[in-house]
Amino acid sequence: MRSSLPTTRETDSMANKTEDLALDRAQVKKAVQALQAFLKTKSTPDSKLLADTQHVCLLFTLWKVPKLAQSIRIPLPHGQRTDTDEICLFTRDEPNMTSDQTQRFYKKLLEERGVKNVTEIIPFKVLKTEYKPHEAKRRLLGNYDLFLSDDRIRRLLPSHLGKHFYERKKEPLCVNLQSKQLSRDVQSVIQGSYLKVTNKGSCCMARIAHSGMTADEITDNIEAAVKTVLTKLRTKGPVVKIIHIKSEATAALPIYTSDLSHLTLLEDAQRGAKARKVKRAANKVKETETAPMNAEETAPMNAEDEDEIPQLVPIESPSKKPKREANGQMTQKSKKSYGKKAGKPLAQNRKRKMPKAK
Repeated sequence: MRSSLPTTRETDSMANKTEDLALDRAQVKKAVQALQAFLKTKSTPDSKLLADTQHVCLLFTLWKVPKLAQSIRIPLPHGQRTDTDEICLFTRDEPNMTSDQTQRFYKKLLEERGVKNVTEIIPFKVLKTEYKPHEAKRRLLGNYDLFLSDDRIRRLLPSHLGKHFYERKKEPLCVNLQSKQLSRDVQSVIQGSYLKVTNKGSCCMARIAHSGMTADEITDNIEAAVKTVLTKLRTKGPVVKIIHIKSEATAALPIYTSDLSHLTLLEDAQRGAKARKVKRAANKVKETETAPMNAEETAPMNAEDEDEIPQLVPIESPSKKPKREANGQMTQKSKKSYGKKAGKPLAQNRKRKMPKAK
């Protein structure tokens, strides 16, 4: 009879169907408007004068901790950075050029390709020499909002930047400076976002907007980010538990909460696994019961064989004789060994008793 419990393949397909997460746009927009209203009440006259904006982030809470770490690139329909953001670019050292010549070379290249957002260019040699002290690295970290790097030197940067860049999540984003569509690639990296999924916890956060954007623009970015994250996550089945929207200094507002329907699927899968284990254990018990019966049938034959046991006779090893040379005389080494075996030194064996004179 076919078991009524679902197989693992069926549960995976059912889980994937339930993971088609659909956000309620009206509810998301209400949450965005509430967040913007709260930020306006907390703003000071100085921040209004300076047009200071705060980051708007998406906080994902997963059902379980991922097995592998992952970095997801999120393209956004509306740029999340303002024109006042300071952007720094790390480039490689061009051969047969000084640091100043390399800096002018890449500055001219960006102008020709239409890239206008980069405010500072730092060659790799300058980074190694001028920003080697700890205080210089801290100053560099605070002077810029975003860091880009040539993809040809990305493996060399971590040892020269230090841990503070990665603790504050300001590690450089890679850009292919040899691309034919450099302006589009740089713009997508600057205005896009990244989500770092770690294997050390079940929460991860990505910046998707700023408080100066309209509610519709922030809502569009939220929908695009959620769709991208769900398609690029490497885990199977239902993954996202709760999604919050928050800023740097506000509480998190939930915009999506997963239902518990997938828990029944997991329970069914566990029941199926238990049923398979019980069946395997029953098969093992049957095999162990049949094994003694076979041993009893073969017992008389084994008894007859045990009566006739051949006796082993020790074989004497041949005695070693001293080696002789080609002329038939023993070597000096063999004489010494032969004398030792006799129990007396060879010199004593050579002595003969001379008759006494009368």
